[in-house]
Order: sequence, then structure tokens, then C-alpha cells
Amino acid sequence: MPPARGEAGWQACMATADSGARLACFDQWAKQQPQPGATGTTGAAAGTNAASAANNPATDTPVQPLIPATRVISITSEKGCHDPQYSNLSRFWELEAGSDCGTFGIRGYRPISVSLISATSVNTLPTSGNPANNALAATAYRKTETRIQLSVRTKLAQGILTGGHPTLKDSLWFGYTQQSYWQLFNGGISRPFRSTDHEPEAVYVYPSDFSLPGGWRMRYSGLGVVHQSNGQALPLSRSWNRVYLMAGAEKDNTARIQARIWKRMPESSNSDDNPGISDYIGRAELSGYWDVDKRNTVGATLRHSLRSAGNGSARLEWLRTLGSGAANGPVNDLRLHLQLFSGYGDSLLDYNRRRTVLSVGLSLVDW
Repeated sequence: MPPARGEAGWQACMATADSGARLACFDQWAKQQPQPGATGTTGAAAGTNAASAANNPATDTPVQPLIPATRVISITSEKGCHDPQYSNLSRFWELEAGSDCGTFGIRGYRPISVSLISATSVNTLPTSGNPANNALAATAYRKTETRIQLSVRTKLAQGILTGGHPTLKDSLWFGYTQQSYWQLFNGGISRPFRSTDHEPEAVYVYPSDFSLPGGWRMRYSGLGVVHQSNGQALPLSRSWNRVYLMAGAEKDNTARIQARIWKRMPESSNSDDNPGISDYIGRAELSGYWDVDKRNTVGATLRHSLRSAGNGSARLEWLRTLGSGAANGPVNDLRLHLQLFSGYGDSLLDYNRRRTVLSVGLSLVDW
């Protein structure tokens, strides 16, 4: 039923629950409004204009800024950060109004995973450049173990600097990642957790959208501060703090890259658990992922010390969706996850020890 003319008409449209029906209601109501005459138009001319409009119902009426029905109406999707209409990076960092899921919700960050790993070596006697952080006796660890990673985040605030923008949204996040190595197959020493790293992090993300060479689009930049430690007492204590800058881009919603560069916060030499950690783990990181198809993703992450020593690491990954898929994509975020790592910093205890690790397991991802 068409809305009545006058104020009651557009108010009736506002009360319509369905967003599509509400927009159609406003369109129909606006077309029924009388066309305003030009300034100084006589009553006869106004009547002629009204008659002309009546005889030509298809004629569009001019936009009237003072009438609510003719203002721009924004209709957002209820799916928010799970809406496939938006790109992977837009959904992951909630860069736009339509891909926003609000504040203080719990989302995945890095993959939540359980993996079986085999390594070329295992650190049975951890050492550090600080003599107070050298283990006094070796432990009979095995090179085959399991790895468990938990990683979640929440958005603390949004619209801090982009509050007046109609679509783009900046955001402030808090994340926490925990990675543990568990000697599950080492019954001889009571199957201990060999190492557990804790990584709380604060991240500010600023959205952008402009073209780059090769068909790429710049999507965001940001900065963060992160603390990482293993929560152990001397001589096995390891920890460091750093600040970083980052930026991300994507191409055709199938490929995405992120670059980060960081600076370690200084510590006094006598309290430094891991001197020279940046020379081993690195000072910069470049990661990229490519969706081969709807079920398979491959990725690579490179870290470098930015010094002549050339230390750092390389990580190659393959993720395959498990479960049946729907016409518009996977029905869940569970993946078979295969990973090959080589270099320094697989864990904090191994910050100054190079090793190669092959892992296979299950990961829950949140793109």
C-alpha cells in the first residue's frame, strides 16, 4: 500500500522493519510529493506545473534536502565482518561501516591451532648472551612434540580519527597470542610443556583505499606495541618489548600482503634476558597469502635482521578448508594446516638457535 502524503507518510516508511521494503517505500513517497515551483512563480504557473506533473507521472521530482525521505539513506548489512561482499582485509580489520562488527566482541587473530611437529633439533640447553640466562643442565627433550596456539582479539574503540567519514572506520584493538610446545610423546620426563610464549598486543589500524601498481590496492596502515615473554624464572626467562609500523594491501580479493617493521624498546644490560634478539629474529617482516581457490590458501612469511648478518626466518604455509562447501564459499573456518619454518625465533627460548620445523595440524582461522 503506498504511503500517505505528508509527514505521516514518511514516518510510516520509517516504521517498516524490512530494509528493502523501507527504501522502496521512501522512493514511492518521494515521487508523490508536489514539485516545488521556482522563486516568484505565479499561482497559475504553479498550477500548470502541478498539472504537468500529474499528466506525466514518470517525471522525476527534484531532491528536496529538507524532506527526510529525499536524504541519503545508509543501509548496512547485519553480517558485518562476516559479509562476503567485502574483501578479506576489510572484514579482518573491519575497515568499512558495512564490515563492522562493533566493539568488545571476541574474534580470532592468528590461527588457533593444534599441530604435530618434527624438527631438525631441539634446544635441550638454552643459552643467552646474558650469563644469568644460561641453563645449568640439559633436559632430555625429544625433537617430535606438539604445538598449541591460541590467539584472540577484541576491538576497544573505533572512529577515533575517521568519525566523520561516511564509510571508512579506524580502530584500536587488543590481542593476545599464546604458543606452547608440549612434549606429549616424552613420558620419560612426565610430558612437560617445554616452552610457552605469551604475547599481549595493542594495535591501531587506519583504513585507506587507493590504487598501487599491478592492480593492487592499499587498504590500511597502522602501528602497534607488543610484549612477548615466556613467563619463566631465571635462567630460562626470556622477554622483550617492541613498537612497530605496518601496512597492508590486496589484489582482486585473492591475494594480500602485509609489511611490518619494528624497533625494540631498550633495556639495561643487566636485565636483558636476550641480548641481540633483533639480530636473530629480525627487525622487519613481509607476509603474503594467496587464495588459490575457495578451498586452498598458500602463504609465506619472511623476517630479516636488516643487518649484514642476514639472520631471520622463512615460513611457508598451506591451508585447506575442511568440510563441505556452499555455493558462496566455505561453510566453516576449520583448515588442515601444513607449515615449514626455518630460521631463528620459532620460540623465545630458540631466539638465538637456528632450526627447521615441519608441522601438520588443524587451525581455526578468522579472515
